[in-house]
Amino acid sequence: MGALPPPLRARPLAHLAIPGSHDSFSYWVDEKSPVGPDQATAIKRLAKISLVKKLMKKWSVTQNLTFKEQLESGIRYFDLRVSSKPGEVEKEIYFIHGLFGIRVWDGLMEINSFLLQHPGEVIFLDFNHFYAMDDSHHLYLISKILKAFGSKLCPVQPVEKVTLQYLWELKQQVLIFYHYPLYQDYSFLWPGNKMPAPWANTTNVHKLLQFLETTLRERSQYGTFHVSQAILTPRVKTIARHLIRGLKNTLVHRNLPMILNWVKTQKPGVMGVNIITSDFVELVDFAATVIALNNLLLEGNRGKKNCFFSAVVPYEVSSSLLFWYFAP
Repeated sequence: MGALPPPLRARPLAHLAIPGSHDSFSYWVDEKSPVGPDQATAIKRLAKISLVKKLMKKWSVTQNLTFKEQLESGIRYFDLRVSSKPGEVEKEIYFIHGLFGIRVWDGLMEINSFLLQHPGEVIFLDFNHFYAMDDSHHLYLISKILKAFGSKLCPVQPVEKVTLQYLWELKQQVLIFYHYPLYQDYSFLWPGNKMPAPWANTTNVHKLLQFLETTLRERSQYGTFHVSQAILTPRVKTIARHLIRGLKNTLVHRNLPMILNWVKTQKPGVMGVNIITSDFVELVDFAATVIALNNLLLEGNRGKKNCFFSAVVPYEVSSSLLFWYFAP
């Protein structure tokens, strides 16, 4: 974001194309920990068999890259699901997707380290699922968020006011979306309804793309950001049929090229795409492809030297995304 040309720095972030990851934290899950409270009782019983957790891992992991690696590849939106851990006396909070991941605090520190090195970068942290958490757990988590980012946190305000230029002037880099009523007590917690993320809940890539088109047409013109979840979701029978293969080999590998082709046809703007999320963001040039869509907002700039990111991005450039995240 640090190298966007002036016309785009003045655009609301809700009108830019921004790459994100689905279940962003799931690059590591703990097979030795209890099954998470987000799972059905029957699964918890089965998980007492060690092999079951190994198989669960194949379907729980949706990313290979760490937070740092995702940030370096250009990802700026993070989909976060968190939980307390049964049996722990302390109020520690962990990321979760079937199995427990790393501590939330460790993830926040990793992200903050990147932001300290790249003061021109802005990120979105979307805390959208909470499990086994009462108000005391939430207060603990919120205190950790504040401790991690401090003055980098952008307080709630009209969405259209939030531009890169505006955030740079205030030295703010982090927008936190918090899908729990306590957000009302904190100026730096944005309500979840400001970050709608319609979910197709399908294994069929054609139905997914149709859903993405429909929800974009229905997108609110003002007042919110918008997440296009370009992901396929396995059903119980999908997992049963392909138990050993896992999510990546069953649904992602074969469908990601078609999903990426859909991304290439999109345009950001008032009623266009905003944030687009994917599983296993490193398998294709996902982040680079999303970022390149912003060229379309520069009228008459296609093919000119001052175009900030080529629509066809060579691998050696897209893998580092120099033009996206190094601030001036």
